[in-house]
Amino acid sequence: MTEPLTRLERLSYWYPGDVRALTEIELEVGPGLTLVAGPSGGGKSSLLRLFNGLIPHFHGGRIAGRATVFGHDVLKTPTRDLARDVGFVFQDPEKQVIYGTVEREVAFGLENLGFERAEMTRRVGEALERLGLVELRGRPVATLSGGERQRVAIASVLAMRPRLIILDEPTSELDASGAAAVVAASLDLVESGTAVVIAEHRLDRLGPAAGRLIVVEDGNACERPTGSQAEASAPRRGRSTSAGSIAWSTTDLVVGPSGLPILACHDLAGRTGEVVALTGDNGSGKTTLLRVLAGLLRPIAGSVEREPVRIAYLPQDPGALLHRPTVAAEVAWTLAHAAGSGSGDGAEVHRVLSEFGLAELAERDPRDLSAGERQRAALAVILAGHPRIALLDEPTRGMDGLARRALAGALDRLRAEGCSIVLASHDERLVAEIADHVVTIAAGVATQVGVAGGAAVATDPSPGAATPETRLLQAARP
Repeated sequence: MTEPLTRLERLSYWYPGDVRALTEIELEVGPGLTLVAGPSGGGKSSLLRLFNGLIPHFHGGRIAGRATVFGHDVLKTPTRDLARDVGFVFQDPEKQVIYGTVEREVAFGLENLGFERAEMTRRVGEALERLGLVELRGRPVATLSGGERQRVAIASVLAMRPRLIILDEPTSELDASGAAAVVAASLDLVESGTAVVIAEHRLDRLGPAAGRLIVVEDGNACERPTGSQAEASAPRRGRSTSAGSIAWSTTDLVVGPSGLPILACHDLAGRTGEVVALTGDNGSGKTTLLRVLAGLLRPIAGSVEREPVRIAYLPQDPGALLHRPTVAAEVAWTLAHAAGSGSGDGAEVHRVLSEFGLAELAERDPRDLSAGERQRAALAVILAGHPRIALLDEPTRGMDGLARRALAGALDRLRAEGCSIVLASHDERLVAEIADHVVTIAAGVATQVGVAGGAAVATDPSPGAATPETRLLQAARP
């Protein structure tokens, strides 16, 4: 029998404030690929953070039972020693970025371990190639999309070649090619003898290759047959029948960060009571376009017209929106300041929280929530008070199936109320279920396409043909 790499024996854990996260866990993890699934807030991330000592050494709280990793007692071994054997990639890649450029960031761990320059250069190059990041080697991390940052975080861990790699929701922000690269890299690591543990909500890509599936719910962990948590595709709800007047439109638009043009849009528009989805690879310009539509970034050329109404904007990092002591206080503040929405009384706050399954978390500090719960809280906060335009960047990031269905229901309600919704997403199920129109972004051009029966029907010209959009982009480039 293969000796386990990690062993948890009657392990229970409480965060500071006596918030119970794990209960009497009995678990062994061995070589190969292990998947961890379960609802948001069920304890997945808490379980993973035991393996590298972040629980309890960083988070504090109290712990009972026993945890060993490669023979080390987690409760007695410093995290710096565990880090030599255990690599960890967090749900929020922006929180583990140290250096300004991609190459320096991937080399950071190797520098701390004292590797020679030649070996660092070789390992960094291999990690970048494995994750499809070679072309971004010299890019400032601040200019990357959320999905690109996620791949950089994974590359920085792969470069150190730990014996166990923990990936917490690694594909939540990735396009199809990025997710495929992560899956391929994970399987290569398993083949080479590295143990890999991955927490995921969407198991269709990794489920067939996994040796084990551990489901964590309400702080308890149990093993289930691999593939038993795969999500079924949601049925398409049909196009909106309540679309009204134009809520926003673009004319000869060229956009990009820091004045560098990356995306051209000739004529795009969204109507009241309608959902428009932005799709495209990581780094294609979806976030930049949303920020221009929101008025947070000036276009390089062209113009955006929008109704003078309240606009709700969800960034990729939901933590940037949450600053008040409780989730209920966040929603109450939005309701009190949204024109014509009331004073933020308790009944309305409760209704908003219940819509996103947050009623039981009303008095929790947003900073103490799981990534999926924090995403739902941010959505509840910005969508409270009946916005007329809603711009959502990767709204299903970190969400389980139940939360995704709640989001789809909330978007249906907003659409029926006449809200114009634009969402950027790699979540193909959500796009197929909720979108009335799709804007595809490829090769620096945004093209609006029709949706019929769940399939996108392109209306752009044949590949290689000159278009108004490509001429706009070429004209704007320095």
